[in-house]
Amino acid sequence: MLPKALVAASLQPIMLSLLAERAMYGYELTQRASALSDGKIAWAASKLYPTLHDLENKGLVSSFWQRSESGPDRKYYRLTPPGEQALAKAKADWLDLNHILAKLWGPELALGGA
Repeated sequence: MLPKALVAASLQPIMLSLLAERAMYGYELTQRASALSDGKIAWAASKLYPTLHDLENKGLVSSFWQRSESGPDRKYYRLTPPGEQALAKAKADWLDLNHILAKLWGPELALGGA
């Protein structure tokens, strides 16, 4: 598992990135994040849903209900145009941070080269 502080700092950018792939419901988001991180990210509902609601209140995501054939209706979340802009800004910020750390720790850590 990754340190909680690191997971907390990356929660919104990862969520926005996942929703840039396609609309997803909460449990699907947690499963995708876990799969991408090889199990190093495990979001609890107590973190996931308040973050999704915060993103929705900021206008970065919107939600809609969809019927499920295997159970109750599901609330899906999707990225909005302002969410796409926020994601682009978050990507730039994280790449800048990666560049700084690569300078400190070695060029082999740089994403896409230094």
